[in-house]
Amino acid sequence: MSTVELRTDAEPVPPSASGTGSGTAVRGWTRPAPTAREQRYDVLLGLAMALAAVFGTELARGGSPTPVDLGIGGVEPYVLSAAVALPLCFRRRWPIPVVLVVAALFVVNGERVLFAFGGNLITQATMFMAIYAAVAWARDRRLMKAAIAVVFVVMFGWLTLNFVHALRNNAIEGPNQALFSPYVSNVIIAVALNALYFFGAYFWGRTAWATARQRFELEQQATELAAQQDANSRRAVLDERLRISRELHDVVAHHISSIGIQAGGARRVMDSDPDAAKNALNVIEESSRSAVNEMRQLLGMLRSADPDLDVGTPDPKEPQAGADRLPALIAEANSLGLEVGFHQIGSPAELPKTVSVSVYRIAQEALANVRKHSTARSAHVTLRYLGDAVELEVLDDGRPKHAPVGSRLGHVGIRERVGLLGGESEIGPRPVGGFRVRVRIPLDPQNRPLAGGEARE
Repeated sequence: MSTVELRTDAEPVPPSASGTGSGTAVRGWTRPAPTAREQRYDVLLGLAMALAAVFGTELARGGSPTPVDLGIGGVEPYVLSAAVALPLCFRRRWPIPVVLVVAALFVVNGERVLFAFGGNLITQATMFMAIYAAVAWARDRRLMKAAIAVVFVVMFGWLTLNFVHALRNNAIEGPNQALFSPYVSNVIIAVALNALYFFGAYFWGRTAWATARQRFELEQQATELAAQQDANSRRAVLDERLRISRELHDVVAHHISSIGIQAGGARRVMDSDPDAAKNALNVIEESSRSAVNEMRQLLGMLRSADPDLDVGTPDPKEPQAGADRLPALIAEANSLGLEVGFHQIGSPAELPKTVSVSVYRIAQEALANVRKHSTARSAHVTLRYLGDAVELEVLDDGRPKHAPVGSRLGHVGIRERVGLLGGESEIGPRPVGGFRVRVRIPLDPQNRPLAGGEARE
């Protein structure tokens, strides 16, 4: 700002600038006070700026083409140059008092040591930083606006007085004939430079304040989303457990009905056909063991359910599903536009009801995820009978869709279902591309965990 030889550096605040300040948008949020680390940084910055101001004053003295007056004690320019920068040590802790003190010392420098004021860029930068800090860090936005308005009016008034004084003394002349006179040209240049200077500091500070508020809001949203995601995950687990419980209810009811029928038949033939009665009792024994095991799993799930989650009324019970209905499921997926292949390995065996239903539900969820969250046009389902276990694998060759993003709650449900049956699950991207859902469920109920996760002996 070489034209600041007129001892300027200000301009008035138009109503549009003050009216669009961020104070009216701050409702409900106050910028936190600076941290101890930020305050230490400000102290170091203020001291460094003070030293640089003293050095700048010495350079301005050496570069002056005329003799300069060193004022009181021969050190006044150096003291004032350092004094205008030192308040920056508290620019974020007390931003409004700092900008008012810096503005006052700024004017004093311009009046008392003009050579150091006009030729010292540190002094100019100090005023800019004080305005920026006040707008960016003031917690009381109305008070900040009032303080900035006072500073701008004072600076503009000071600039006007200097122009009037120069006009009276005819101090601004020039030999060149241009569109405007030397006086008017200097006024336009000074006003334009100061407009950029002061309004630049104001709007930069307002942008910094708005950025801090936006960062705070994003952090709050991230915290809320994380809590919501956690709640949704827990809800998905409980929903899946309740769904399994309803299915287990059907299985246990089947066993109990079978026991009743076999017991009635054994009673009728006990005297006439002991062998048939013995076979019926064997069936009753197996059914009762299966029913007890299934019921213990059911009770374990109900005991581990989270009472804090309100899942509302369960969905109406769907028709009983099972591994034998996989071809129908795949046909349904094909009708929806997804080309699905099916391959069965090993000799089909009669699966426990809970395992059979789980195989169907897992395949159903995996194929639904392919349709909703993948670019794949085709998938392949493989069902393997391994003697002591059954394995289901669903593969696709697509990529995840970028929008909408899946919540992964379906995967939570699959893992929960498999875990309750004592099985293993592998869910994730394939090294060669695409996605894999693979589960392995043991068929021997003796090896499945109970409510506390312990295996039966």
